[in-house]
Order: sequence, then structure tokens, then C-alpha cells
Amino acid sequence: LTRFASAEGKNGGQFYTPSCVVRCLVEMLEPYKGRIYDPCCGSGGMFVQSEKFVESHGGKIGDISIYGQESNATTRRLAVMNLALRGIEADFGSEHADTFRRDLHPDLRADFVIANPPFNDSDWFRKDDDVRWQYGVPPKGNANFAWVQHFIHHLAPQGMAGFVLANGSMSSNQSGEGEIRKALIKADLVDCMVALPGQLFYSTQIPVCLWFLTKSKSAHAKRGFRDRRKETLFIDARKLGTLIDRVHRELTDADLQKIAGTYHIWRGATGARDYADIAGFCKSVTTAEIAAHGYVLTPGRYVGAEEVEADEELFQEKMPRLVASLNAQFAESERLER
Repeated sequence: LTRFASAEGKNGGQFYTPSCVVRCLVEMLEPYKGRIYDPCCGSGGMFVQSEKFVESHGGKIGDISIYGQESNATTRRLAVMNLALRGIEADFGSEHADTFRRDLHPDLRADFVIANPPFNDSDWFRKDDDVRWQYGVPPKGNANFAWVQHFIHHLAPQGMAGFVLANGSMSSNQSGEGEIRKALIKADLVDCMVALPGQLFYSTQIPVCLWFLTKSKSAHAKRGFRDRRKETLFIDARKLGTLIDRVHRELTDADLQKIAGTYHIWRGATGARDYADIAGFCKSVTTAEIAAHGYVLTPGRYVGAEEVEADEELFQEKMPRLVASLNAQFAESERLER
């Protein structure tokens, strides 16, 4: 699937989310047990990684129940085959269908929603009086906040959602999107925001972010986790990742541990290791502070700049040295060209 996505280029994104992005979502949500739902499931990568996570932590296939929906008939068959080959049972509904026109799991309330919906989709079906638009009617020209509200609609009372969106979703104020985002923040649903590095996707160069929503922060506090009501964690991971070829970047295991580990320490069980902000990487921010920034959710706005080591060399000595070095490199470049 990876190779096919690479060869397909732009169309590859319809069915393939890079595995390091899927792993990041799964490692942060930790879906050990319960119902997992992806209403735009592509070839089923989210489900495969979830099962791998459960097995690697001592669970077994069957500890989670899987529900998916996909609008493209061919891609849906890829998903059915992908899971069948691995012995994983899943409910993909009776056939392929558009999630907004016909929700195949209307009564499902999932413990986890994990998804990568189409970015900035302008060609989508909207019904203005849809029960899903609890936080505002999404604009006809962009489905981003339609997907977000669909995820929330399908969450169980203590459920969590983790999903990929284009960066514009964190700050856009067009056509009422800012008002919907403000309503989500005021309802204390936004748990964590992660800005990812560019070049992770085969289908687009659009930089993307991860959203993590929690239906009930107070329920998590009652279960022995730290009380994070009216707080959101921002992680700026744009500097992480390693280039695997000229155009594609991947998050390494160490990168994933750094991102997920920071989130788990922040949410952590009371009495566990204490969380601390790291300039340039992560910051825990109150809802009041987000309001002061106009309800923008871009991590770079909050985490600040990392501390730079002091440079002892005097400028009047450094500049001639650098110029001389540059001139020598130009000369070497000319020689090599000849």
C-alpha cells in the first residue's frame, strides 16, 4: 500500500495515511479495549495499527470492536481485504456510502474515533438541520468542521477522538469556522493539538496537524488522571522527523515516543512524573489564554521559541571568518563544475 500510494501520487491519499502518522494517533489514544470508529477509513490502516497496539501491550485480537465506513467502493474492498488477511473482524456497513449523505452507523457511540478525513473537501453534501451540527453549521465550501462534529456526535460519554486535519483548521475564521472552533474550545473538548512536520504525506504537501478531543475531561479526572479541565496541551513537532528520500519525511520511533510520552505525562495519573513545559516544543495552556489569542489553536503561537545557546564569538571576528569560508566553498563549487 505504501508503494502504491507513492506511485499514485495525489490519488494515493484517498486510501493511504502514512503509517508513522497512524502510529502517532494510536500511541496517543491507547485504544486497549472498546469500540473504534473511522467514518472515512480508506484501506483500514487505522484499524490495523490499533490491533497491533493492543497485541503489543499484551491484549488480543477481539479486545476492540471495529466500525468503519468508506465512500469509494474500490477502497472499501481494499479495507475489507486488509482486515480479513489479518484475521480482524470489522463492521463496514452493508456497502460503500458517503458518511454525510448516509451514516451507516447512526446509533454507534464509540470509545475511540481515529480518522484522516479528506483535507478541505469542498465537494460534500450538507443538510442544514443535521443533528450532528451541535456547535454550528459548517460552511458548504469546506467539510473540515463537518467531520469534526461528526466525530463528536459518535463519541461515547467518555470517548476520545484523534484525527488529522489541514493546518488551516487551527486558525481559519472563514464562513463561521472560527465560531465553531470557539464553541468546541468553550465546551472544553480540545485536549491536545500537535503540529506535524511537512512532507509526511504522499498525496499532498499541505502541512497537517493532529487534533485530540475528549468528550469528558471531568470523567478522566475522576478516574485518577490529573484534572485538565479548561486546559489544552500544545505540541510543536514541526522540527521532528527524518527525510527518507528527497520528498518524504517519516517520524522515527524516538519522535513518536517524545510526542506521545509528553501527552501521557501531561494527562498522567496523579502522583506520576510531573509534566513541565519545554520552550519551543510543548506548553500547557488555559482556555482563558486561548481566548486571549482569538481561539486560535496553532501550537507555534503558544510554545514559544526554544532556548538558543549563547554564542561567545565576537561578530567582528565571526563575519570575516564566515565570508572567507563561503568564498572558499564558491571556488570549490566552480572547480567541481568544471
